[in-house]
Amino acid sequence: MNDRLKALADAGVSIWLDDLSRERIESGNLAQLVAESGVVGVTTNPSIFASALAKGEKYEPQVKELKESGADIATTVFEITTTDVQNGCDIMMPVYEASGGFDGRVSLEVDPDLARDTEGTIKLAHRLWERVSRPNLMIKIPATLEGLPAITAAIAEGISVNVTLIFSLERYRGVMDAYLSGLEQAAEAGRDLSTIHSVASFFVSRVDTEVDKRLPEDSPLRGTAALANARLAFEAYEDMFGSDRFEALKAKGANPQRPLWASTGVKDPNLPDTLYVSELVVNGTVNTMPEKTLEAFADHGEVIGDRVHNTYEESRDAFAALEREGISYDEVVRLLEDEGLDKFEASWNELLETVQAELDKA
Repeated sequence: MNDRLKALADAGVSIWLDDLSRERIESGNLAQLVAESGVVGVTTNPSIFASALAKGEKYEPQVKELKESGADIATTVFEITTTDVQNGCDIMMPVYEASGGFDGRVSLEVDPDLARDTEGTIKLAHRLWERVSRPNLMIKIPATLEGLPAITAAIAEGISVNVTLIFSLERYRGVMDAYLSGLEQAAEAGRDLSTIHSVASFFVSRVDTEVDKRLPEDSPLRGTAALANARLAFEAYEDMFGSDRFEALKAKGANPQRPLWASTGVKDPNLPDTLYVSELVVNGTVNTMPEKTLEAFADHGEVIGDRVHNTYEESRDAFAALEREGISYDEVVRLLEDEGLDKFEASWNELLETVQAELDKA
């Protein structure tokens, strides 16, 4: 295993890959990344599947078979994505078993057009969970206001959840509350809480992208907002999962909902390309990386100890300085949530168009 990535894992960071494709599965590449790069989980989203289908010929036989059976676009997308995730889960199963269920996970997202539909999200979460039928699956549910009760309902039913598109600290607290509410309902129903797992995907780089474009080119505050936001999220995590409320659930076997650093590919070429990995090292977290970031860290990333504890006051100071520059935190995170949903919806439409083209070709 690569020494730099091993140091990251040894520091308590679970390395997940933010990508999946049939080519990656069937070529043995995913298994190789597990063996040599310490990858212990996989995340997917509509953008990833749209890209995989646009590039890959590996999907043609299944598309042809589905076309012949009379499948429509929605059915074809459902079958293609769940097949990839099933196979990904099978490759990750030894990691899942060795880690006691914490890692070895593959995440599959509900349709983005359900982000404001609580009942629709709950129904699709059940359908995806049953179709993939692997204990190491995580269903991705966006952290919209409508998504919060869906998170609670899924957890209550014993479905492991990856909560996605978290930008604000206030919403993150809501996500953790929804998780604990789901665990409390699961306990009342007599479920084994130890089998229920969740991660909360806190988006990082997009915060800097939005904030920095509002700052002068020479501002010393550029590149500070995203790290401050993530670090204060970890403080909120420690508060919630150190509470009496969680301790009562923990006594019944409950697992904490680990923070997952998402969107960790650096967008600004003026910032170090491993910034959102090396500067968010803290035990008990997940960092899901695009392959480019994973390779960059393997090549020159550094683990320089815990970079989150003892940063909370500094992080609050960073936000106070941004407020003095006229940058509203609430406005930024609200905009980022709306844009995040729009981007996933656009990718979902792109995926549907790609599948339709493949069906026409078949």
